[in-house]
Amino acid sequence: MNAPSSFKPRSDLVRILMERGHVYQATDLEGLDAAALKGPLSAYIGFDATAPSLHVGSLVQIMTLRRLQMTGHRPIVLMGGGTTKVGDPSDKATQRPMLTDEVIAENLEGIRRAFAPFLRFGAGPTDAIMVNNADWLEKLGYIEFLRDYGVHFTINRMLTLEFVRNRIENELPLTFLEFNYMLMQSADFLELHRRHGCTLQFGGSEQWGNIVNGIDLIRRIESAEAYGVTAPLVTTASGVKMGKTVDGAVWLNAEMRSPYDYWQFWRNTEDADVGRFLRLFTDLPLDEIARLEALQGAEINEAKKVLANEATTMLHGAEAAEVAAGAARAAFEEGRLSNDLPTIEVARADLEAGIALAALATDAGLAGSRSEARRLAQGGGLRVNDVAENDGQRTINLADCNAEGLIKLAAGRKKIVLIRPV
Repeated sequence: MNAPSSFKPRSDLVRILMERGHVYQATDLEGLDAAALKGPLSAYIGFDATAPSLHVGSLVQIMTLRRLQMTGHRPIVLMGGGTTKVGDPSDKATQRPMLTDEVIAENLEGIRRAFAPFLRFGAGPTDAIMVNNADWLEKLGYIEFLRDYGVHFTINRMLTLEFVRNRIENELPLTFLEFNYMLMQSADFLELHRRHGCTLQFGGSEQWGNIVNGIDLIRRIESAEAYGVTAPLVTTASGVKMGKTVDGAVWLNAEMRSPYDYWQFWRNTEDADVGRFLRLFTDLPLDEIARLEALQGAEINEAKKVLANEATTMLHGAEAAEVAAGAARAAFEEGRLSNDLPTIEVARADLEAGIALAALATDAGLAGSRSEARRLAQGGGLRVNDVAENDGQRTINLADCNAEGLIKLAAGRKKIVLIRPV
């Protein structure tokens, strides 16, 4: 449910969330607005440890916590050390692969690093804190869990949740393990309410059912009010889910996605998405964003560079953003190479023997597969040292090295990788 169209928020929190595009659904936006005016709120978002880094698809949630803190409230980052062992089925058609304790621990270490550039952590009333739901979920005995939480959930209501209904209607399996996830997430909200006074949960739109169940559990057990807000699923103007690219996910950790490639991801934003992405993923003033998104024709590229600089600065720092922008300017505007361009090392012996262009382009991340690289070449989209190559089977060897001893591979007009023999 949402507030009526005439609703005008009085709190900075709700106003900024709405202005910036972070609100898709809310359980009681007017009530939340009133609560935000009374003093600092504590709000949380959960992040399961399914990979060694978060990706750009999680960035709208991180930025939501950033807005929360900037308006005088306390963010709680909940690490899903416990829930990861079950797997959230909310936006999945199949069961999530089971991860070992060791892999989950490694993933937790990786994703923790993503929050430091965006949030201020500490012991103050509005400083962010990070907690792990394994601290309480793993201590619950099964009978205790059923008695304390299971009694408050009816199968009738759980069967009405969209992801449950979709699995059943499409005759897809839904394990009893996954069925328990919504109880565990509700228990998280209740536990954070008890431990940290948390009264607000944010999440993606697929989390709506889980959030509502948590609010209901707090109301039943603690007789207290709590709130939920979901953000819209972020897709590009062409309908692609945010962060999905030919060469894979856009990871936030630098060792999995270089600052240059991260800068390029934002620079390649579709024209129609520039204003929306500036509002969601930067702190630029809204009047400046309005000016930038109004640019037409080739001038919109300047707005894209601003988006790339702002987003990269926020995650990797101003120096990394400047280096990435300089490398892109040298390569695409000045026609020269830069040592700051993405570089992969290839064994000299392999290049002496020769490597098919399609294979090399795929290994370099310019295409998602060799067949895709061959199609790219056939359409004139692959270049070796600025010369278009139509044959994906064309052999690349040491003779292709330029005066600097490098081979320049490019896909389209926006992606360049240097090959360095070693």
